[in-house]
Amino acid sequence: MRVGVLTGGGDCPGLNAVIRAVTKSLIHHGHCEVLGIADGFEGLMGQTPRTLPLAWTQVSGILHMGGTILGTSNSANPLKDEATLAQVGRNVRALGLDVVVAIGGDGTMSLAHSLRQVGLACVGVPKTIDNDIALCERSFGFDTAVATATEALHRVESTANSHHRVMIVETMGRHAGWLALEAGIAGAADIILLPEIDYDLQAIVQRCREREQRQRYTIICIGEGAKPRGGALTVREHVAGSPDPVRLGGVGHVLRQQLQPHLKSEVRATVLGYVQRGGDPTPFDRVLATRFGHHAAQLVIDGQLGRMVTLQNGGIGSVEIAQVANTQRTVPPGHELITVARDIGVCFGD
Repeated sequence: MRVGVLTGGGDCPGLNAVIRAVTKSLIHHGHCEVLGIADGFEGLMGQTPRTLPLAWTQVSGILHMGGTILGTSNSANPLKDEATLAQVGRNVRALGLDVVVAIGGDGTMSLAHSLRQVGLACVGVPKTIDNDIALCERSFGFDTAVATATEALHRVESTANSHHRVMIVETMGRHAGWLALEAGIAGAADIILLPEIDYDLQAIVQRCREREQRQRYTIICIGEGAKPRGGALTVREHVAGSPDPVRLGGVGHVLRQQLQPHLKSEVRATVLGYVQRGGDPTPFDRVLATRFGHHAAQLVIDGQLGRMVTLQNGGIGSVEIAQVANTQRTVPPGHELITVARDIGVCFGD
């Protein structure tokens, strides 16, 4: 069997750990030939496919490395271009691929599902620092991003305490607040603002004023998709031709401008941005990515195609790719972590 492996969407700590695990499992256990596809699905869209052989030695020593040795891309859905879709089909047949293991988020899973039309069977591996893939309780890369954001919150606390400031730290996450929620709790944020709970500015002002009288500083962790009640999302830019054309970002600075006139304390904002995506994966993410990669290889070997590896109730399993394509998993308002945070005095701006 000849198996292709690609990474799609944004980079994420743990991608190389998956590539390593799926390749070694396919070679050692499945006796397969493994071919790496460069730069995500873009590697299959040109007149000449961009590939590289993945042998045992090529994937040794990459477990701890951030990024992806295969390269990645955010490509628009090839179904919008029939000529490109046909080219993908020709490339798949020319390469003799029996199946492709696609490692990515909901957009990548949508592409993987759509390519059934050209006879390409896929097995998916969920990847995102946002932890927003449906039917998967935890994706690799998320733990590393939480650790990075938590350290940032911890570092700004000393500055906030020293200067008696309100410090705002903005995390990624798009329309899901998992990253802001877990980092906010781990980083002892006083206020956590999520995309799922529109905030009331006066509630935040009141909490900051209360802390001005006591601790004299306040830490706010805000997800990039958060917005005021009755207000709009803060959009950084629009990118034409991208599967994710609306890029969020900057809500931390918007909140700073909203808060400053109402407070004695100086208000500062920090947008963490892409620092959350980079760097080496945590041990937890290395182990989870290895488990995902091994199970993906097992699905290929067993002929269970068109499925995505998942983690549910602590166990590794799989679901149909069609169930997760273009679907996001957001934080339920009654989630246990929100209840816990509220009970220890964290304000959610509502």
